Amino acid sequence: MEAKKNSISWSIRIVVSALFILSALAKLSKGHLLDSPYFAISTFEVKQLYTLGFSETIAPYFSRTLIGIEMALGLLLLQKNWLRKFIIPVTTLLLLVFIGHLTYVTFLSGGNSGNCGCFGELLPMTPIQAIIKNIVAVALLVYLYKLLPKVSDNGNFWILTTILFASILWIYMLAPIQPPASNFTVSPMVETPQDSIEEATVVVDTIKKDSPIKKDSIAKIETELLKEPKKVKSGNAQYFASIDKGRKILCYFVPGCDHCRAAAKELTEMRKKDASMPPLSILFMNEEADLIPDFFKEAGATYPYKIIEIIPFWNILGKGKDTPGVKYFWNGNEIKYYWGITDNKFNGSEFNEYLHKSYDDLKKTNPKL
Repeated sequence: MEAKKNSISWSIRIVVSALFILSALAKLSKGHLLDSPYFAISTFEVKQLYTLGFSETIAPYFSRTLIGIEMALGLLLLQKNWLRKFIIPVTTLLLLVFIGHLTYVTFLSGGNSGNCGCFGELLPMTPIQAIIKNIVAVALLVYLYKLLPKVSDNGNFWILTTILFASILWIYMLAPIQPPASNFTVSPMVETPQDSIEEATVVVDTIKKDSPIKKDSIAKIETELLKEPKKVKSGNAQYFASIDKGRKILCYFVPGCDHCRAAAKELTEMRKKDASMPPLSILFMNEEADLIPDFFKEAGATYPYKIIEIIPFWNILGKGKDTPGVKYFWNGNEIKYYWGITDNKFNGSEFNEYLHKSYDDLKKTNPKL
């Protein structure tokens, strides 16, 4: 009987330990374990911590410390010091906090969509799936607590502190905190003087006063002169000076992203069929930037581009959004924005329709233009 209990307790310890260690490593991984720690942890910060209200100053420290604690608890479940009196209760408490947070997030969002971030981008998991996983882990820990003998298991507390600080330090060394990108600002969209429209109004007024042109002709001239959206600032002129002049396409891509490459290739094919397509520029995330030549080779064309650091890139892409991003501007006005690979993913045929819509047609669906 004692041997059976021991076997069950070790099985539980290994399973829960593996969950915590995998959770820590996954938050440092993009496509494979530990393949891109800084990218993965930055993505975790922007998509998970920023949404909880963490500032850009606090998030890097909190993320690395939390991941270090996860790693430490996973390792400490495999040793005997303070196991029943400290490690199991603390681990259970942490899981209960996670369950409470995920339940609150699910309630606020009104559904079960998105990635909870438990296993980073390596193993996407919905909030409901994560809640179930954590409840099962809590149940296992409670059972483990009952299985373990009630004799004193104080042991050596220095082993706990050593593993904890070593784990946290390892995370900081694996993904060092980088200084914020310099001169990165995103201006809000604001109206600017409409010089061309004002000039057009003056011309029309002059015609009305000094020329015997019929009223219907004047109305036609007014329509032709005022058929473009008002001029605004999109906040992207710091990257491409002419982005707010006329019709432009701005893409947000990651050089190694297959979905980004597919979107770029489709845009190139569209351009080959329609020479009237607006100019296209790209903002690349500074992740695997050495792959940019391969990116353009696969896309079938080369476009003007700038490289943006990881966290600023996520910020400019927009809260809750993912790559690939394709945005259509007209005089700085955002006409259409595709992002991610789910419901709002890039749709070439639909995008082509937007590109050929007149100002009057666009204004029917967007009165702000």
